[in-house]
Amino acid sequence: MSTFIAVRVNRKAAERLEDGHLWVFASDVVDRGAAEPGDFVKVVDPKGRALGTAHYSSTSQIVLRLLSRRVEPIDEEFIFKRCEAALRFREQVVRDTNAYRLIHAEGDLLPGLIVDRYADCLAVQLLDQGMDRQSSDVVNALTRLVSPRGIVARNDVAVRAKENLPLETKILAGEIPPRLEIAMNGLRLSADLVGGQKTGVFLDQRENYVAVAQYAAGGRALDCFTGSGGFALHLASRCSSVEAVDSSASALESARQNAAANNLANIEFREANALQYLPGLVAAYRTFDLVVVDPPAFSKSRESVEQAARGYKEINLRALRLLNPGGILVSCSCSHHMTEAHLLEVVAQAALDCGKRLRILDRRTQAHDHPILLTVPETHYLKCLILQDLIW
Repeated sequence: MSTFIAVRVNRKAAERLEDGHLWVFASDVVDRGAAEPGDFVKVVDPKGRALGTAHYSSTSQIVLRLLSRRVEPIDEEFIFKRCEAALRFREQVVRDTNAYRLIHAEGDLLPGLIVDRYADCLAVQLLDQGMDRQSSDVVNALTRLVSPRGIVARNDVAVRAKENLPLETKILAGEIPPRLEIAMNGLRLSADLVGGQKTGVFLDQRENYVAVAQYAAGGRALDCFTGSGGFALHLASRCSSVEAVDSSASALESARQNAAANNLANIEFREANALQYLPGLVAAYRTFDLVVVDPPAFSKSRESVEQAARGYKEINLRALRLLNPGGILVSCSCSHHMTEAHLLEVVAQAALDCGKRLRILDRRTQAHDHPILLTVPETHYLKCLILQDLIW
C-alpha cells in the first residue's frame, strides 16, 4: 500500500467523501503529490488518514473520483467485479427490452464509465482520464462478462474536453453493424451505435414511454423533440394521430424507419425547431389531446439554471396553449441542475399564465437501469411529469 501515490484533500472534501459523495473538486485538493493524468491514487485527509482510492484528473475541476473506500488497485479484476454486480442488478430490474444501460457511472460506483448494451453489442463512454487510460481493462472486463459481438467507444461527448481528451468514436473490439435491431416494449427499433444520438437511442426514457402511453385515450398527440421517435412510436397505437417534431433530419429518418418497421402509419414527422414551430400551431388553432415536451438539457451549469428555467417555462407555456381541455401534458427535463421542485414551479407558472389548472398524475425519473445514488444528487438527472388539465 505504501507504493500508492497520495493526494491530500482538505477537511471540506474529506467530509464530502465521508457523507457519501464520490467527487473532490480542484479547490479542495491540498497536495497532488506526484500524481499523473489518469492515475488511480490514494486519497488522504489533512491528517494523512486514507479515505480510499480514486481516479486522478489533471485538468478537470473534478480532480478525484472515488472508486473504493479501501486503498486497493483499480485493475481489470476490480472493474470486472463492479460490472458483474451491475449486470446482476439489471437482471432484476430490466424488462421487455434487450437494450439498456449496463453501467451508469456513479450509480454503479464506477464514476467516469458509461456502458449501454444493445442486443449483442456494447457502446461505452470513457468520460475521465482514469477510465480512458484503463480502456483496455474495461474492454477485457466487459468481454469476460458478456462476450459482446463488438464494443464501440462513443467518446464524442463534450465533457471529455474538460479532461483534455479527444472527442472521437472508434471500435474497441469486434465489429459493430451499421444498424442494429433492438426490441423495446414490444417495438422493433433500429439503433445506430456509431452515429446515432446518445449511444444509439435514448434508453433513459424507456419506462416513461410506457407510462405516458397509458394515459393516451385516442385523440391527437404531439411529441416535441422526438429524436428517433421514442414517445411518438409508443403513442401511435393508442392515438388517432401523432405529430412528431425534431430539428435533426437524421434522427427523424431513424424515427420514420422505426415507424415503418412497426407498421405505424399514423405518425407525421416534422423537421423543425420546436420552440419556433409551436407558435405556428397556436396561430393555426391546432389543438392536441396529449402533448410531450422532452427538450435537451437547457441548463449545463448551476449558473445557467435561471436562464434555463425561462426556456422550460416558454416551451411548456406554448405546449399548454395547444392542449385541449382535459388533455395530458408530459413535461421532461434531463438537466440535473433543474430539480424536480424547480420544474414543477416552472410548469405551474406556465399554467397560470395561460389560465389552466393542472393536476399531477405521475412524477417519474430515469429508467431503473440508470440508478440514482442517494448521496450523489447528480445521478438524478431526468425528471418526467405527467399532468392533466382540469376543466373548471
